[in-house]
Amino acid sequence: MDGLSIATVFGGTGFIGRHVVRRLVDAGHIVRVAVRGTEAVVELKPLGAIGQVVPLYAPLTDPAAVARAVQGAALVVNLVGILAEGRAGDFDRIHHEGAATVARACAAAGVARLVHVSALGADAASPSLYARSKAAGEAAVRAAFPASTILRPSVVFGPDDAFFNRFARMAQLLPVMPVFSGETRFQPVHVADVADAVIAGLTHADAPGRTFELGGPKQWSMRALLAWIMAETGHRRPMVTIPGPLARMQAWLLEWVPGKPLTRDQLLLLARDNVVTPGVAGLAELGITPLSVEQTVPEYLARYRSGGARRPIFAI
Repeated sequence: MDGLSIATVFGGTGFIGRHVVRRLVDAGHIVRVAVRGTEAVVELKPLGAIGQVVPLYAPLTDPAAVARAVQGAALVVNLVGILAEGRAGDFDRIHHEGAATVARACAAAGVARLVHVSALGADAASPSLYARSKAAGEAAVRAAFPASTILRPSVVFGPDDAFFNRFARMAQLLPVMPVFSGETRFQPVHVADVADAVIAGLTHADAPGRTFELGGPKQWSMRALLAWIMAETGHRRPMVTIPGPLARMQAWLLEWVPGKPLTRDQLLLLARDNVVTPGVAGLAELGITPLSVEQTVPEYLARYRSGGARRPIFAI
């Protein structure tokens, strides 16, 4: 990667984005962090030299701002995504139309490399609006910028994740552990591996025009993950399977809660396995050996154990 070239990262203040920005800074790039709220970029400025991390106001719904953000950039990464809609149509506006806006702007500006981060499970035929919008975004990106590299991660985990931390907190506070779609399989992938995959997508000679599915070294059922989290934190709770109709009722109610901890669309996603497709290119083809859940998660789940960081004396 050429030092002092410009890289633009859409969604650079997010969970994955912070890791990507750090890697680009370390490689010597001037990094434009294109976001809706530039105040969040302040926390990233210490990653680089003065002026190396540049905040830009560039929501994906503003084509002119997006065009300015990529003008003169050699590398572009789009990490913007949402898990729940604030208002009807947000999935399509962000995952589809927004992704297309970025890709078209990159093509017009002569950007050398574009990495678009989608999601494992993106499927035009899915009953989930989220999954359909992700698939539509991939198709639009490929049409506008054929050499783009598309990454499809499974559930992404790391110290600040919204997955292991959420369920560990539930195990700490609730008398029972509710189980939705307990037999659905996941292949959690560490945030550092996803960030490394982004950099590989920007640098590897054979990455342009390809799609990579990103999963960790092990597949887990939802039930097994919950059991492991409870064992790791030392909070044994009966696991109670929530029937479909009741789950949908609870999700509908939770859609009115700030932050929308569970939605009906997410229940549709949970009904399908979220694992890499056999034979499809993934982390190995990008030269990355994935970190496992067992290697990394216990350290940050320590806060949920009784007595702090003491590990439990039992295991599942």
